[in-house]
Amino acid sequence: MPNLIVWSPRLLSILRIVVGLLFIEHGLMKAVHFPAAQPGAPNPLPPMLMAAAAIEIVGGALVTLGFFTRLAAFICSGEMAVAYFTAHFPQSFWPGVNQGGEAILFCFVFLYLAFAGGGEWSLDAAVRKRP
Repeated sequence: MPNLIVWSPRLLSILRIVVGLLFIEHGLMKAVHFPAAQPGAPNPLPPMLMAAAAIEIVGGALVTLGFFTRLAAFICSGEMAVAYFTAHFPQSFWPGVNQGGEAILFCFVFLYLAFAGGGEWSLDAAVRKRP
């Protein structure tokens, strides 16, 4: 399947954009209850969840745009690791039981993006191409 290898950098960019937008949504649900309030989040948010919302909105926007992708993705990955071990893992060892599967996926996709970069369609790539 040599024809598919050409699409790898582009699909990396599509993955980055989709994950970034989903992450922004999680932050907006915490911070401003858009498109709905995050289930189980207290109102008003404690400082730790306010910090999480800020990381999700700003980090998600940077990842979506592909700007400072590696740094933003690394911070977002760390946030998801902390979220998993502080909020989900204490409930149960099993992600299917503790509802932490999404946090694990975000953590490892962001970790991958921290190493892979933003891909072909990113502001990082555009800045690198400038003379």
